[in-house]
Amino acid sequence: MKALIRLTLGLLGAATLSGCGEPIKHTNIRQSGFVFCGQGVPQTFNPQLVESGVTAEAISPQIFDTLLVLDPKSHQPTANIAQSWDTNEDRTEYTFHLRSDVEFQTTQWFSPTRPLNAQDVVFSFERIIHSQHPFHYNGGGSYPWFSSINFASLLKSVEALDSHTVKFTLNRPDNAFLSNIATTFAVIHSAEYGNELLLHDEKNKLDSHPVGTGPFYFDEYQVNDLIRLKRHEGYWNGVAKMKQVIFDVSVRGTGTLAKLLRQECDVLSSPISSQLPVIKEQDDLVLNTKPAMNVSFISIHTLHPALSDARVRKALSLAINRQNILESVYYGTGTQAYTLLPPSSWAYQPDATQVRYDRNYALGLLREAGYDQGLVLSMAVPLEPKAYNPSPRKTAELIQSNFADIGVTLQLVPEERLNRTDTERNSRFDLVLAGWVGDTGDPDNFLRPLLSCDAKPSGLNLSSWCNTDFDFLIDLALEVDKPRYRTNLYNQIQNLLNEEVPVIPIAHGMHFQAHHESLKGFKMSPFNVQPLNDVERAQ
Repeated sequence: MKALIRLTLGLLGAATLSGCGEPIKHTNIRQSGFVFCGQGVPQTFNPQLVESGVTAEAISPQIFDTLLVLDPKSHQPTANIAQSWDTNEDRTEYTFHLRSDVEFQTTQWFSPTRPLNAQDVVFSFERIIHSQHPFHYNGGGSYPWFSSINFASLLKSVEALDSHTVKFTLNRPDNAFLSNIATTFAVIHSAEYGNELLLHDEKNKLDSHPVGTGPFYFDEYQVNDLIRLKRHEGYWNGVAKMKQVIFDVSVRGTGTLAKLLRQECDVLSSPISSQLPVIKEQDDLVLNTKPAMNVSFISIHTLHPALSDARVRKALSLAINRQNILESVYYGTGTQAYTLLPPSSWAYQPDATQVRYDRNYALGLLREAGYDQGLVLSMAVPLEPKAYNPSPRKTAELIQSNFADIGVTLQLVPEERLNRTDTERNSRFDLVLAGWVGDTGDPDNFLRPLLSCDAKPSGLNLSSWCNTDFDFLIDLALEVDKPRYRTNLYNQIQNLLNEEVPVIPIAHGMHFQAHHESLKGFKMSPFNVQPLNDVERAQ
């Protein structure tokens, strides 16, 4: 029976489709599709409005397209619905030439009358940068990922030169611009759909009833149960081989691993390291592994009286036995973090002398700073396992023990998940056990959103750290046009972070995906779930 549809308010004020909560009938689904597990509950279906989560990491690549995409091996931007582009000598103008055969999806609520054109690109990006845009304040008018990279101040204008040519004009050169518009946040919406919603005073539907050009269209959302996507027959890049994909977002019953073992799920995204031995024992399961662009770290609230002293922050870093965490939490699947940048980053610069386990040095720094008689700190601990931290609670308990060994009492405050945009609540904690999954291969994608002064209002800079030298260096690194100059600047930046310690890097995790042996055609990326149009079930 088709689920009855009604409008509800999502966590960001976005309306979502809701059904009657029927259980997933896996046997029926297997005849024409598959069930994808391991993702959280969506806040909205528009990735422009979030900084992470199931929408940006898994659903967006199925529903939407972007101008460019990132090559999973080289991490460089490559053609997508923009089949080519030109750049002026100053690197402040980018002219994109669009494909002419990109069709929008037909859904229950919208039937397009034309293919994608330059006006759709203009519509999608102007919503982000112009407060006068009719959809700018939809969903609260917050674009946290774009705010964290100061995108609105970078992009001067976006204009359609003709139906299939669009020009972006920047206020300054930016080496990360092409990579940033290749992320799953920089999606292209239908301007025609937007105009139709304006006429009927239904603007919220742009985010709750999405329409894109991707391989699957959005069909149904049963709140806290499932998201159903169906095949877009007009997809320009190869019609999907399966008719539907179900994202199981159920928050009741057994865990995702149990569902995979009982064949209630066909795919488990990002299983945690403690589950891997069980998965490997199953003859009918395939485990894929990919080095991931991620990092787990502790954000330090640098406005705290004691934590405003870099010596105290440094002492906390030296007190942590990262090798013990790798063995007890990552089960040998992670690597020690010496910096926020992962080992696969071209700017990676490990410094084992600055980032190491040294209890005596930590005690000496605390004594020098006047805190050798004890210090009491609180740390928020999101309980949701992530690829960058398979067991946050266990990690926190090991850190708590390390801190006790230098006379620091750490009070752990469990949180269901980390909501970076809740700046008022996050500011109450002295420390936050956090992490980051890279959206591009550019080092700016790790450094600017997490530590720049501009990232503070968006909530991504949990440390409330603002250093003008740091901002100057990351800005300069985006503008210089010689790779060796950029490398030198990022070396300076990492040295600065080792001195100031606004965050404490812990570890880098691997990206795992398990699926039933009857399925094939998955594409792995270090950034997010790839389009699932090539996935099929062996006969």
